[in-house]
Amino acid sequence: MKILLAIDDSQFSEAVVQAVIAQFDPARTEVRVIHVIEPISVSAPPQMDPQYFPELREQVKGAQELVERAAHMLREAGFQVSTTVEKGDARSLIVDQAAPAAWNADLIVLGSHGRKGLKRFLLGSVSEAVARHASCSVEIVKIPVAS
Repeated sequence: MKILLAIDDSQFSEAVVQAVIAQFDPARTEVRVIHVIEPISVSAPPQMDPQYFPELREQVKGAQELVERAAHMLREAGFQVSTTVEKGDARSLIVDQAAPAAWNADLIVLGSHGRKGLKRFLLGSVSEAVARHASCSVEIVKIPVAS
């Protein structure tokens, strides 16, 4: 089984990693950990590569450390793990990475922030968009959040 594990820099990411460790057999599961750095503006001038966001250079190192921490936990549990850090829109990049034409994941696992109302409207829901558009199954891990 191939699992694309999408994480961000929040309390939900460790819960997502632990959910994979608890549910899947490491001997038969390959995991790719992905973190997407989102620019302030997703649109780039037409003459510029859409993946070029110079303002994000500083964030790449922290993102690589984040995916390596998750990968370390998974490797300790016996999983075969690869990592990737992408720049752009998280919703589309997670779906694209999991697609048959790319990594061909059997399952995407990601967390939900549980936003409601105005926050959800303004920030959107990555997990909901991924669940709607992915070509494979999606597991959304939720943890209780204090109000």
